Amino acid sequence: MNAINRFTHLTERPVLTEIDQLVRQQLAPHTVAIDRKGFYPGDFMHALGQQGAYRLHLASQQLNTGTDFTRAISAMESVSRECMSTGFCVWCQDALAWYLEHADDASVRDYWLPQISSGKQLGGTGLSNAMKHFASIEPLKIHVRRVEGGYLANGTLPWVSNLGPDHVFAAIFQLEGSSRNIMALTRCDQPGFRLQQCTEFTALEGSGTYACHFQDSFIPDQQVISHEVGTLIPRIRSGFVLLQMGMGLGVIQGCIDIMHAMRETHQHVNGFLDEQPETLEVALNDARKATALLGQEVTGDASNELFADVLQLRYGASELALRASQAAMLHAGARGYLADAPAQRKLRESYFVAIVTPAMKHIRKELHRLHAA
Repeated sequence: MNAINRFTHLTERPVLTEIDQLVRQQLAPHTVAIDRKGFYPGDFMHALGQQGAYRLHLASQQLNTGTDFTRAISAMESVSRECMSTGFCVWCQDALAWYLEHADDASVRDYWLPQISSGKQLGGTGLSNAMKHFASIEPLKIHVRRVEGGYLANGTLPWVSNLGPDHVFAAIFQLEGSSRNIMALTRCDQPGFRLQQCTEFTALEGSGTYACHFQDSFIPDQQVISHEVGTLIPRIRSGFVLLQMGMGLGVIQGCIDIMHAMRETHQHVNGFLDEQPETLEVALNDARKATALLGQEVTGDASNELFADVLQLRYGASELALRASQAAMLHAGARGYLADAPAQRKLRESYFVAIVTPAMKHIRKELHRLHAA
C-alpha cells in the first residue's frame, strides 16, 4: 500500500445521507436477487440519478458550485458497500457522463448529458476494448466508415455493462482507411444493432452486461462525442480510472462490516487471526484521503504524471480489496459459504475490482510505459 500511504492529509468521507437511505430502502432488499438471479435494479438506478449522484463530478451540471469527485466516488462507495454489481453500474453511468462532459461538440454534450446525469437515460461505457487497445493489448473490435450525416458501424464488443433495450453507451470506433478513431454513443434500439445475453457469470450478474453487435448500424453525427479520440483520451483517462475507486472502497468497507458483525459472536476465536478490522480501517481511510486529493486534480490535468498517480492508487485499491475480502471470509468461517452470505459475495466482488479494465496486470504494464517515457 505504499502508493496510498504517500498521501497524509486528513480528508473524511463525505456524509451522503439521502443516498445511504436510498441504498438501505431500495437496493438492499434486492441484493441477493441481483447477485444470484441477475436482477437488474433499474428503478434504483433511476432514483439514484434523481438524488443527483451522477452529476457531482461534472462542472457543466453544477449550479454555482465546483465539481466534487470525492462526493461522486463516495456515492458509488455507498452503493458498492451493499452491492458492487450495482456500484459497477453506477460507475458505468458516471463514466458515460464524464465522456459527454468532454464532448468536442457542445450541442452533443448539451443534448445528451442532462439526460445521463439526471438518471433519466441510463447507459454504459464500452471503453474496455479501447483502453486495452491504447495499451497495445488488443485491437479495436468495431470499425466505422464515413457516410452522409454520420458513420456506419460494424463489429462486436463482447462485454458492455449497464445496458438494456432502451439504454445507450459510448464506444470507440476505428475509422476505416485511417489511423483516426472516433467516440460515439450507440442507442441500443437503433437499426443494425443488437444485444446478446452473455453466458452466466459467477459475479456481477445483475450488471446488465451484454455482447454488442453492429451490422451496418448508422450512428449520426448528433451522437458523436469526438471525431478525434487522440485529443480526447488524455483529458478523460484519469477521471475514468479514479471514479473506479468508488467500487474498491465500497467493497473494502463491506468486508470490514462483515468482520465487525462476526466479532459479536466469534471474537474469542477470530481474535487469533492476523488481519483485524482496525488495521484495514486505517488503510481504507488512507485510500479515501488519497482519492480526495487526486479528485481535486483530475479536471483540467491531462498529464502523464497525474495519470500515473491515479493508476498507482487504483492498483493499491485492488490489493486492499483482495486482502480485505480474504480477511472477511476467514472471519465468517463456514457461514461465509452460505449461498446468500455477504462474505463469499464480497470475495467474488473483490476479484472483479482487480480484473475490471484497467486490470492489475494492465495497470502494471501502463505504469511501466509511463515510467520509461
